[in-house]
Amino acid sequence: MPLLDKLNWRYATKKMDPAKAVAQDKVERIVEAARLAPTSSGLQPFEVIVVTNPALRARIQAVAWNQAQITEGSHLLVFAAWDNYTAERINAMFDYTNQVRGFTNEGWEAYRQKLLAAYPGRDPQVNFEHAARQAYIGFGASVIAAAFEGVDATPMEGFDPAAVDEILGLQARGLKSVTLLPLGYRQESGDWLAKLQKVRRPREQFVTEMN
Repeated sequence: MPLLDKLNWRYATKKMDPAKAVAQDKVERIVEAARLAPTSSGLQPFEVIVVTNPALRARIQAVAWNQAQITEGSHLLVFAAWDNYTAERINAMFDYTNQVRGFTNEGWEAYRQKLLAAYPGRDPQVNFEHAARQAYIGFGASVIAAAFEGVDATPMEGFDPAAVDEILGLQARGLKSVTLLPLGYRQESGDWLAKLQKVRRPREQFVTEMN
């Protein structure tokens, strides 16, 4: 099935079948899509926490408007952004890039110094919001990858980030939760949205071409 057909197939699943678990290889590819997503300056300022522990997911559900998909699905992906850009984090990514590529580049090193002069001195909230926007890029990649794999997913912002951070011990890791993505398989009999037509604005209202 072509990708666009799969994107038409997907929707924000409201009811998942707790008896059906997503195969681990599919989960790995969905997570890998986030890892391969582009980010500003290639810094990858976010992480993905894969939560399968039922007790942890139940605690997260309690601070996420009791959305059932969190526990009915088999996996919960938590996208967590860096709480700040620090010199250590920036240098670590530039050093790792040099290590992987096996050489240093004058222009690349000059760019490192440009970021070091700009990012660490900014307000931490500004830096977190920038990092969170990068997390959303990876989040979107995972949503699309889930559709490609035939896996249902429900993008979620409706949760208490501070509470999720505490449950998962993210503050100690310099992370803040941004979005949630439960993975599972739809249970159409209990899902009011399953049979409804997908609604998107017409192309002529969505796309502007300037030739």
